Amino acid sequence: MNDFVVSARRPKHGVFAAEPGPSHMLLVPAADPEPLPSHGRTGELWVKAWLQQLLAEAIWGIDGRSGAQRGDILVYVHGYNNSATDVLKRHRRLKADLKALGWKGALLSFDWPSDNKTVGYLEDRHDAKLTAMQLVTDLLTRLAAKQTPDCAVNTHILAHSMGAYVVREAFDDADDAKLENNSWMVSQLCLIGADISAASLAEGHACSDSLYRHCTRLTNYFSLGDSVLKLSNVKRAGVAPRAGRIGLPETAPRRAVDIDCSSYHQALLATPALQAADQPQGFLGNQDHSWYIGNRLFTLDLFETLKGDLDHSIVASRSPIAGSRRFNLKPQG
Repeated sequence: MNDFVVSARRPKHGVFAAEPGPSHMLLVPAADPEPLPSHGRTGELWVKAWLQQLLAEAIWGIDGRSGAQRGDILVYVHGYNNSATDVLKRHRRLKADLKALGWKGALLSFDWPSDNKTVGYLEDRHDAKLTAMQLVTDLLTRLAAKQTPDCAVNTHILAHSMGAYVVREAFDDADDAKLENNSWMVSQLCLIGADISAASLAEGHACSDSLYRHCTRLTNYFSLGDSVLKLSNVKRAGVAPRAGRIGLPETAPRRAVDIDCSSYHQALLATPALQAADQPQGFLGNQDHSWYIGNRLFTLDLFETLKGDLDHSIVASRSPIAGSRRFNLKPQG
């Protein structure tokens, strides 16, 4: 089965370079290890056909009350220091793990032009900002335009690391631009190892007003053991504590939920048997910062979150922390 990818990288010599470019809607054959410009075509006719195929794959059933088609699309937005090949590996791992749990929707990746150089943090952040709005103008608003009373497909986002910055800037820039079709919505917005300041996710903060305005719920997965997001990491531009390491501020809106993965993450790294059970394919990238994709417990919690049930406490993969809107990720069994 083909993989859906929206690439914001510039084509160069038949491949995608780590430089900003126009959006390319791609269908990547399962046998190919990286997205290539040849996996798509230019022009609105191709985009229309690509969207139709995406929506067809996203639809999984019929609403018993309204008779409308129902479906789900999950958009994965990767982090810093990821090549196009890395992104596709994570995409396919996430897709396989969700399907194993019964996920029936479609997955696509928004591949912004990060480079696979650990010293390129500031350049990646610059390129992330340059291409962020394409996430909204070239994808989310087009998906919103396809919504009809007879076809209700929920769009969700999973953003890792600097991908959270891409999403935040995309939403903010789109609102500042006062787009003609600005009624688009994301159902579940999930952040993992988010490389944005925790304070910026407070209610009323100018940086994140648009995030909350355009999503039904924001779920932030974080771990105190995320060494990549430590304040002492000099590769990062900011010095403010990151949401992916310390969680949301107490003043976050009610639609925001925190999932503390710290204890589970510590046990995962220290226990070979737990790794064998929950991380059977090993770690795709840094084990402190990138363990989420490929982890069975996280994927289970994500799957339950995507269902959209407003009662967070019934999710078996988490336990509530008394007196807060924060939950612990807890091992099964």
